[in-house]
Amino acid sequence: MAKSGDILEHPVTGERLVWRKVARDTGGELLQADLYVAPGGFVAAEHVHPMQEERFEVLAGVLRLHIDGKEKTMRTGEIEVVPAGRPHVWWNGGQEELHVLGEFRPALRTEMFFETYFGWAKDGKTNRKGLPNPLRLAVLVDAYQDELRLARPPFAIQRALVDLQAAASILKTGCWSGSGSVSDIIRRVGAYLLEATKASMTVRFSSPCASIARI
Repeated sequence: MAKSGDILEHPVTGERLVWRKVARDTGGELLQADLYVAPGGFVAAEHVHPMQEERFEVLAGVLRLHIDGKEKTMRTGEIEVVPAGRPHVWWNGGQEELHVLGEFRPALRTEMFFETYFGWAKDGKTNRKGLPNPLRLAVLVDAYQDELRLARPPFAIQRALVDLQAAASILKTGCWSGSGSVSDIIRRVGAYLLEATKASMTVRFSSPCASIARI
């Protein structure tokens, strides 16, 4: 369970999160964190928080923020609030470490999303852009669709694509007999992955049938 002071790092994107206030500190109203981003660091993809407002306050360095098709440069002391449902992406726009005070309102399960996602990155389970493989992406899309979605394509298409990609991955292992829907299988695999991540286990697919059977 997340607590104030916990540190999460994404080795590919150069992000480091330090929780100031987590959901249980605020009755679920607010998640607050210090975000440190190395020079050249970035968020992995343009995205949307469908049910949350996100607030950026630059404490040091330069933040480049792209929102609603417009790009802006933010410096120390500047604040920007991204309303729920607005596509946005950002990166370190300077030569020094960026320090941002970030907030999500309401908190929802955002801290759990980052624990899972950054945990996979730390275990080397992401590509050079910082994103997980299709099956893991399907897990995130399914488990945290209220917290974060990719900005493009439309969400219904995203769900269809990741379900197809996940199904292909499962079929390749030879562990799917055809019974039940692909979405059911994704949820079962996802439950295992999320449980394993919470238990600080290293998740591998060398024995997928055994993994699925454990759920």
